[in-house]
Formats: sequence, structure tokens, C-alpha cells
Amino acid sequence: MRAFVSLSLAMARGLLRDRAAVFFTLIFPLMFLMLFGALFKDQGVEQSTLVQVGDVRVLDTMPHKTRAQLRDVLTIEKTDGSAAARRQALEKVREGDADGVVLQHGGKVELRYSAADQVRSGTVQGVLDSIVQQANQRATGQPPAYALGSTAVEDESVKPIQFLTPGLLGWAVAMGGVFGAAFNLVSWRRKRILRRLWLAPVAARSVIGARVGVNLVMAFAQTAVFLLIASLPYYGLQLTGQWWLSLPLVACGTLAFLSIGLLVGSFAKTEEAANGLAQIIILPMAFLSGSFFPLEGAPQWVRTISDVLPLKHLVAAMEAVLSRGGSWGDALPVMGGLLLFAAVLTLLASRLFRWDAA
Repeated sequence: MRAFVSLSLAMARGLLRDRAAVFFTLIFPLMFLMLFGALFKDQGVEQSTLVQVGDVRVLDTMPHKTRAQLRDVLTIEKTDGSAAARRQALEKVREGDADGVVLQHGGKVELRYSAADQVRSGTVQGVLDSIVQQANQRATGQPPAYALGSTAVEDESVKPIQFLTPGLLGWAVAMGGVFGAAFNLVSWRRKRILRRLWLAPVAARSVIGARVGVNLVMAFAQTAVFLLIASLPYYGLQLTGQWWLSLPLVACGTLAFLSIGLLVGSFAKTEEAANGLAQIIILPMAFLSGSFFPLEGAPQWVRTISDVLPLKHLVAAMEAVLSRGGSWGDALPVMGGLLLFAAVLTLLASRLFRWDAA
């Protein structure tokens, strides 16, 4: 126990004295949380612009209440019905300055849009179709037989911070585990500290236990700071469900990424090589795991690769318990998978481990 405590204190002091390590494992991920949280804090539905050429009855007779409801998603610019105005309106759509042009010929309402932006054109078509259907109902005086009510699965309190916090926290845990273990192992080997520990009456489990303990304390500190900052009124994180399950998830994630760091540190010969290998592993994994942005629109091969990455499952489980009201059913399978991953890679690292640089 005395050896374990002494080694833990030595590793903690070494970490705190290394300003670069403190910055990249603690402060750097927190900066991303604060920056992305501020950038996307007030993110809403982007407005579309519709140019009305001449008189379009369904738009001109639209009730004031309906027009007011559309202002957040649709801006209507009305021009005269001349041929020149029509050409100018179509040119604005081609150049991307407007999302659609609407005209009326008798009883036919015509929408002209650009196929270059399918998302915007789909939005404009959907809104205009709704307006035409309401105009038809007013003309016939008959109420519709059925009405569709649509709401998001999340309520209005859900903000981007609910999804940014789990992703960036998972990335921070991964960085701390991989960089901490790899860099520390290589540094101690080059300075022959590992050789002295090998010759000293210190069990290997004390060295490993001290490394694990320091990383767990650092990961829990990261979690506390992330949740504290994200929960400030400015960012507005709302913890849901059994959010405290994020702590055992962080612990299992730390062990999984420590095993990657041990594997890298087992064969890397210099601190620079360890740093480079850790960067090559963590940065692509962060992008492929949805730590920075969702992967729903990514190609199928990207999502297939993502499914085998431990960070993807850690982020998904963290999001479930922190933001989606998740419970043990969301956390336990991921915890088991992370622990199994850690056991396999630790066994492999033990086969490659060297006490001395020679």
C-alpha cells in the first residue's frame, strides 16, 4: 500500500508539473465544450427565402395569424408580375440568393426552385404545399377529415449542449487515458525509472494500480468540471434520467483507453513517437465516433467503422444517461464491452511490455 500511495503521488505530481499534459488533457477539451456550447447555444431553424412574382392568391389571402407563424421559417419577398421581375427572381434562385420563386397562372400555383440544395428546396415545397392545402380548405369551407400533429421526440428544453457534452466528455476521457499512459510509460522507461522500479521491491500491480488510480481521479475531475460548466444557465445542460451512471461509464472508458495507451507505450521508443501514435489513434476515432458531430448522414462504410470503435459506444451511452433519460439498460452493455476491450488490449500490452529502453 505504501508503494502504491508513493507511486500515485509521484505520477500525479508529474502530471501537474507537465503544463502541456494538463492543457491537452484537461483544458483543451473544456475549451471545445465552451466554444461549441456558445456557438450553437441559440441554434434554430434557418429561414428560407421565397420570391413571389406578381399576385399569388394563396399567399395574398393568407390569414395574418398564419403569416406570423411562418415568419420564423419563411421570408416572402413580393415583386411585380413583369417578365423582367420574373427573370430576376429566377436568377436569384440560380445564384443561391433565394430558395424558390412562386407564381400563379389561373388556378395553378407554380413553384420554381434549385435542385442544388435539396434540403432548402424540400423545406420550401413542404411549406408552400401546406399553404395551398389550407387555402383549399378555406375555399371549400369543409374541415379536413384528418389532422396531423407533429412534434419532436425531445421537448423545447433540449438544446445542442445536451449532445455536445457527452461527445466532448468522451473525447476528453479518451485523450486522458491514451496520452497519460503512453507518454508516462515511455518517459519513465527512457529515464530508467521503470528499471529502478523493476529492481526495487515493488510489485508490478502497484505500478499499474497507481497509473489507473491517477487516471481515474483525473477522469472524474474532468467529468465534474464538464457537467458543472455545461449546467451553468448560459449553456443550460439539463441532466436527465440516471445521469450518475456517467461515472461508472467514465471509469470503464478510462480503463479501455488506458489499455490503448499501455499498448502504445509498450513499443514506442520516444515521447515524440508516443505522442504521434496517440494522435493518430484518438483524432480519427473522435471524428468517426460522433464526438464532434452526428453521423446519421455519413456514408454507410463510415458508420460501419464507427460501430467497432470503443469511443462511439462510450459517447452513445453517455448521451443516453445524461440527455435522453437512459438507465442501466443503456449503460451496462457498454460497460461490459469496454471492460472486455480493456482486458484484451492489456493482455496484449503485457506481452510487448519492456522495463528497459535497451
